[in-house]
Amino acid sequence: MSAVATPGIVSGIVPETAATGPRLGWLRDRGMGASILVAALSSAFGVVLVEATAYIGAMLKSDPYIGDSGTLAVVVAILSVLLIGVALYVAAIVTANTFSTIVAGRTRRIALMRLIGATARSQRTEVAGHGFIVGTLGAAIGLVAGLLVATSGIQIAGQFLGEVADFTLVQPAILIPAVGVVLTTWAAAWVGSRRVLSVTPLQALGGSVERSHEDAAARPARHVGALILLILGAALLAFGVLVGLVTPLGVIIAFFGGLLSFTGISLAAVLVMPPLLRLVGRLFGRSATARLAAENALRYPERSSRMAIGVVMGVTLVTMFAVALESVKVLLTKAAGGELDSEFATIMDSFAAVMMVLVGISAVIAAVGLVNLLTIGVVQRRRELGLLRAIGLSNGQVRRMILLEALHITVTATVTGLLLGVVYGWIAAQSLLGSVRMPPFFEETAGLVAPAVPWIPVVVIVLATAVLTLVAAAAPTRLATKVAPVEALAVD
Repeated sequence: MSAVATPGIVSGIVPETAATGPRLGWLRDRGMGASILVAALSSAFGVVLVEATAYIGAMLKSDPYIGDSGTLAVVVAILSVLLIGVALYVAAIVTANTFSTIVAGRTRRIALMRLIGATARSQRTEVAGHGFIVGTLGAAIGLVAGLLVATSGIQIAGQFLGEVADFTLVQPAILIPAVGVVLTTWAAAWVGSRRVLSVTPLQALGGSVERSHEDAAARPARHVGALILLILGAALLAFGVLVGLVTPLGVIIAFFGGLLSFTGISLAAVLVMPPLLRLVGRLFGRSATARLAAENALRYPERSSRMAIGVVMGVTLVTMFAVALESVKVLLTKAAGGELDSEFATIMDSFAAVMMVLVGISAVIAAVGLVNLLTIGVVQRRRELGLLRAIGLSNGQVRRMILLEALHITVTATVTGLLLGVVYGWIAAQSLLGSVRMPPFFEETAGLVAPAVPWIPVVVIVLATAVLTLVAAAAPTRLATKVAPVEALAVD
């Protein structure tokens, strides 16, 4: 029987094709290309950061006033590691959500493979292998792209700053983000394919569907784990703020608290997001398309939560850094006695602009995840959309429904991300600089200050999310109306 099950290399992920064969047919699936793009972006981002860190370190070392102290170089290196870690974290969640969505949409095919003798564990291992290949391809592409970008950037910097001694582009550390991308993508595929274990051969007789709200809610072990992570993360965040009143090392504690708490939020998204989606759904009126869009977002909360959590991550990251940097200025101003040196303020603003661009890369990775998942969802719902068109919905109404679904999810995710970003940003600044002492007297620490919200970045975030909604809905709306109702109803 194992010989029969061997062609299950597709593992229910995608159909085999004569052109690609069983080993490569799955690469043609919608979602795999975007997953490779996510891995490539993460790898390229890491490579550029490593090269930039080495360049800045060499430049600081050659400076006659800074010399061999290396303190600033160490700070830049730590910041680089944290940013690479954030990018890998975002990419891992996006990839896990992609594989979860693909596996959920191939339930019937997975069940058929089980029916002819394939084991759940072998199929899951196979899906994880696909993740390893996706990560390897993406990491290789990103490595080359990152080196090209770094080379161009250093050449441009050399024209303005002059040549920097003791610097070479051949940095062994560039392999670290590439290897990290491969490993996190493989692990994300393994996590995202966990539903394979719960598919039974009897499901070969049914369709390929996501879990309903009742099914998703009936998973106590996962929810208990999410609650534990939330409580532990919140405790570390609070402890980080308290430690930050004594030493800047509090930011390290707060960093891990942020990772744990947001992971808990991600795991509990299937419970947290539906009430928020229901609340936002009331804003779009009671028309047929609006009601269908709202119900679609709520009917299968796992699918909606996967789409929303990527946007929540992106908005939270950008808002967090914007609030953190603004709060840092407030803390330093308070410690300095009410006024910052103008030259120092200019340096802070320039640093803030660079940081926002760097963090924006992670937000782009999350945005790719939304577009990807929305497209996969429409492809998997072609039968449902065909039925709607068969009973009288026009192409325009179907397009509006898909657009409203995307708007529904992004509005909910944006508001959630803004709130989380303000909290995380304030905690980051407070835990880092709550103990800072500034001249001229060095007598008082900054202490506790209220969160400082920079409104221009917030407006930019909202506008960017609106554009993201339109972009994310563009391809799915075309797909939704591209196939005739009779053909769509025939889709397996």
